[in-house]
Amino acid sequence: MRRKGLIGKKLGMTQIFDPESRLAIPVTVVEVGPNTVTQVKTLETDGYVGVQVGYQEQKPQRVKKPQLKHFEKAGTAPFKILKEFGMPSEDVKAGDVINVSMFEEGTVVDVTGTTKGRGFQGVIKRFNGATGDKTHGGHCYRIPGSIGNCSTPSKVWKGVKMPGHMGSVRRTMQNVTVVKKDEDRNLLYLKGAVPGHKTGTILVRESAKLRG
Repeated sequence: MRRKGLIGKKLGMTQIFDPESRLAIPVTVVEVGPNTVTQVKTLETDGYVGVQVGYQEQKPQRVKKPQLKHFEKAGTAPFKILKEFGMPSEDVKAGDVINVSMFEEGTVVDVTGTTKGRGFQGVIKRFNGATGDKTHGGHCYRIPGSIGNCSTPSKVWKGVKMPGHMGSVRRTMQNVTVVKKDEDRNLLYLKGAVPGHKTGTILVRESAKLRG
């Protein structure tokens, strides 16, 4: 299912007080858009319906020539980030600017980002493994422990949890509630935490699943 959405940037976290329940709601502030339509996909020309949008203007000398011609054809400035969403092609045309007004307060969205990179980590932090004994002469507090038998099967099975690179992977949070929006500053206040570091690129799309 192709869904409408926007490209944005994570600004950080804060809290909003609910006047009715008098509770502090943790929220992530995301600057969503404005995005510029750089290409409209139709059934006749591309075989499917979609809209390509650009985010964060880029200097022409930093864009490859084929991409530069693509932007010139659309009549827009060059952009650093391009993404496709499933918005109806009849609603927009190349050069149009779309912003946070497409999302309503109280609705749920899916948020995609790249998690923070944690570098090389052991099994305790990487997989939340159990530590060894601190007493009775235990010298194996944070090591992996046994990773297989010696004679049978005489090998390490694929998929055993081992030390390695952690983080810096693409993750999607589903059904994140839009607590508040600020159309003047193109801000969305999303309930809870979302993947990524500050200033990281975020994709906000309409929810693929409805909470039952």
